[in-house]
Amino acid sequence: MSDSNHARRTAVYLLDQVMGEGRLLAECYAGGVLEKLAPEDRARAQRLAAETLRNLERADRVLKKHLKKTPPITVLNALRLGTVELCSGGAAHGVVNAMVAIVSKHRRHGQLKGLVNAVLRKVAKDGPAEWAKLRVPRLPNWLRKPLVQAWGAEAMLGMEAAHFAGAPLDVTAKPDADLSALNGETLPTGSVRVVNARQVSALPGYEAGNWWIQDAAAALPARILNVQPGEHVLELCAAPGGKTMQMAAAGAKVTAVDVSENRMSRLQDNLTRTGLQAELIVGDALKQEGQFDAVLLDAPCSATGTIRRHPDLPLAKDGSDFGALIELQAQMLAHAWTLVKPGGRLMFCTCSLLPDEGECQVEDALDMFPEMSIDREGLRVPGVEPDWISEEGGLRLRPDFWPERGGMDGFYMALLRKSA
Repeated sequence: MSDSNHARRTAVYLLDQVMGEGRLLAECYAGGVLEKLAPEDRARAQRLAAETLRNLERADRVLKKHLKKTPPITVLNALRLGTVELCSGGAAHGVVNAMVAIVSKHRRHGQLKGLVNAVLRKVAKDGPAEWAKLRVPRLPNWLRKPLVQAWGAEAMLGMEAAHFAGAPLDVTAKPDADLSALNGETLPTGSVRVVNARQVSALPGYEAGNWWIQDAAAALPARILNVQPGEHVLELCAAPGGKTMQMAAAGAKVTAVDVSENRMSRLQDNLTRTGLQAELIVGDALKQEGQFDAVLLDAPCSATGTIRRHPDLPLAKDGSDFGALIELQAQMLAHAWTLVKPGGRLMFCTCSLLPDEGECQVEDALDMFPEMSIDREGLRVPGVEPDWISEEGGLRLRPDFWPERGGMDGFYMALLRKSA
């Protein structure tokens, strides 16, 4: 049976993990945090945690005048969650009582339940009016500063607005599948966008395997690579497998490699549901061998382009691991290039907004490999706007693109060709 306090208690725990332990929500979910919850509570806990993280700056501004000093992290996160609910139209009696109950059961901080009660009652009275006047939350300075340097202050504001709005559900269809029952919008690039989707598995065509979840930006690398029936194609860092399924659906013989056994299990489940086939290898991309007509490398990166759907990322991380990621990307790109047949092609992509993880990597590779050229014309698929093509010939996508449609993930991709 559903219990809203179970969902709220779990949401507070998730906030503690992100804000206190530097863990990503995805890591918490993979660790089984949600397993004991009923499906509706599981969805509610995820939604409450994500909404609180998106609104963290606003919640802290509302709370600041009611707190003489910062309380322990769990108590603070209960206050933050309660503030977001109250300022978003939540019933004051239910929200306040729930947060008091959650804190009262805490082994070390239960005595602070009175503080929670007093503060949230004040928030219930004055918070909603103040809330409406607050600015769109901004990214932490460690990330905001380099992004402003790269794209400018105006673009940064547009990206933050997209992050705040969150991400609608985009899906990619199997060839000839009818998605009209989803009542979605067909985007210029061919993806279908479904607004206000709740339980994904209950949507028309899911069980039949007619489509899979994939952001419109993430669907472009495989579309641009344009694999042909019978081509032998390799995807490195393949899981969870949206691009693998795109290429398998196009008739290519796909070998998909990823180091994570759990993520590859999800990919196999998706292949089974959609009736598609690919060879799956759990292993290190840097140890992969062979020669392929085409290679797609979706390299490990900062994932800063996915903050619309992962608002925990800029709060759990501080950028200290980005240098190692950039070095790994360069190694993977160089190794992937050795796996491309003469006359073949490589799609390099990252879901990052940082030029060091996109444009700069490709510029360096073009200098390093004389047999490598970049294919600008190959980027001109339906829906791609000319000014998205960057100076060196790659495709730069940002969350502030398509603002009237709900934005897109940040992505960089480049189609590289090897001379025969």
